[in-house]
Amino acid sequence: MNAKPPRTHLERVLQERRFSITAEVGPAKGPNLDLIRKKSVHCKGYVDAAFITDNQSAVVRMSPVPCAMVLKECGVEPVVQLTCRDRNRMALQSEMLAMVGAGIHNLLCLTGDHQSLGNHPMARGVFDLDSISFIGLARKFADESRFFNGEQFKGAAPLFLGGAANPFAPPLHARVVRLQKKIANGVDFINTQAIFDLPMFDTWLEAIKKEGLHEKVYILAGIVPAKSARALAFMKESISGVFVPDGLITRMEQAKNPEDEAINWAVEMIHELKNREGVAGVHLMPVMWEAAIPEIVTRAGLLPRPESAPQPESVAVR
Repeated sequence: MNAKPPRTHLERVLQERRFSITAEVGPAKGPNLDLIRKKSVHCKGYVDAAFITDNQSAVVRMSPVPCAMVLKECGVEPVVQLTCRDRNRMALQSEMLAMVGAGIHNLLCLTGDHQSLGNHPMARGVFDLDSISFIGLARKFADESRFFNGEQFKGAAPLFLGGAANPFAPPLHARVVRLQKKIANGVDFINTQAIFDLPMFDTWLEAIKKEGLHEKVYILAGIVPAKSARALAFMKESISGVFVPDGLITRMEQAKNPEDEAINWAVEMIHELKNREGVAGVHLMPVMWEAAIPEIVTRAGLLPRPESAPQPESVAVR
């Protein structure tokens, strides 16, 4: 893994082998930056960085870069997600210049959910690049100050680069090969798809450990605290690559307080994952439920966060 001085707080936490915690923040489906300010309260002091999604699930929302700038102003370190679905290489670089110019240096490079799955299925996907090639070009952009066409630009653009991995999509060998390619292209950290089935995740983890990949990249294990059995059933039936055990759905159906049970389950998952070699941290994806973040982190015993993270305010889950 990169032994250079850390470019961001998140990178420093990971370099120091602290068990990191990050979370996802969804922009508004409208021109409302105040929503980011409100959501920042649930992240400040509770997470090492917050990821701003980019038209998540192919649903149109506010652009991630201005949202990340607001999050930074609120005292939360942002990670910008950019997808190849909506932008060609020129547009991707334009966004990257803007985020670096604003002092934001964490970038997650994604291919993006197909537009047919979202609220504009008639839209044309761009897909000028895929996530692997995007990572490779972004690495040269960051390390050599070179545009994707090889042209040099003035100024430094340091980036802590992330990618995604789905431990549950067959065949397993292909998942390992894709991760190897992302590492070869210069990725620094990896976010996994939501983990509901620990034995399946362990199979993938053992496969990448066999290749020594866990020593070359930071693995952030994805956790989705779902508010209800209905939400879990929807993910199981409708989201490709997500495997939800029937037992978890039954557990939520029988819970007297499903939201509290969802938090309990997330805490249990954190404790399980924290003890696995090769897992550098967890990434919470509480879809439209950022208010649950403080309670999950508190119950999991992950406070206080490493120094330089702002101290949390008192927030009730609602």
